[in-house]
Amino acid sequence: MGAGITSLALVHGVPVTLVDVDEVALEGARARIDHQTRVAHLMGAVPEGVAPGRLSTATTVSPVAEATVVIEAITERFDLKAALLNEVGTRTKPGTVLVTNTSSIPVDDLAAYPPRPEELVGTHFMNPPYLIRTVEVVRGARTAPRTLNALQDLLDVLRRASVVVADTPGFVTSRLLHPMINDAVRVVQEGTASAEDVDSLMVGCLGHRTGPLRTADLIGLDNLVDSLRVLHERTGDERCRPCDLLLEKVAAGDLGRKSGRGFFTYERTEQLS
Repeated sequence: MGAGITSLALVHGVPVTLVDVDEVALEGARARIDHQTRVAHLMGAVPEGVAPGRLSTATTVSPVAEATVVIEAITERFDLKAALLNEVGTRTKPGTVLVTNTSSIPVDDLAAYPPRPEELVGTHFMNPPYLIRTVEVVRGARTAPRTLNALQDLLDVLRRASVVVADTPGFVTSRLLHPMINDAVRVVQEGTASAEDVDSLMVGCLGHRTGPLRTADLIGLDNLVDSLRVLHERTGDERCRPCDLLLEKVAAGDLGRKSGRGFFTYERTEQLS
């Protein structure tokens, strides 16, 4: 998701410093960004007359000291997000907008960790963000109006619509989508239908754009499991308990597009998209 948000920013002329754990991770990210920006051009998702933004990379968070907006887009685990937001928050200048891109974790829970909680706001960019034009924005109880306004200014530059929602586990999109995907996996697990047939029925009969299981592969099955666990722990909804087949695929390393195989198999160009 970090690569996708970076691609979106770059094609709209916004300079980005992308931070990851090591050079190997950054090399993979650069390849994905190059592919995604080419796809964005082919799909007509690049504004005319806008020079691309400059991409820089780093393996430490020290560049955040000069940033005006920092977007955290790591895996959906509370402990990791909290630790990173604390570290980043201590290094940013007052007034810097700190964004957590999360599909399920309440923003106000994370706001206990950066030193200026009023500067933290949530987003849920959908994958791929360089093609999907609406962003779910989550205002925590301590998010200041100026922070929300600054985020909206950035989304305006990125030509993205936003919908601001209340700060609850899963917000709107994940609270509706992720249990439904879990149910779709359970249908496959029970032998009622194949993954192909489930998606064909959901697309052809119910108008789902891609099908829930191809959507799961795009999200990343490991990310989906993490999000479902958060929802189950925080809501008690048994539909959110990750089903056995989903857990088996994650344990086997079949994570979806990014690994080349999930409920479906993918060529390398599809993995990069």
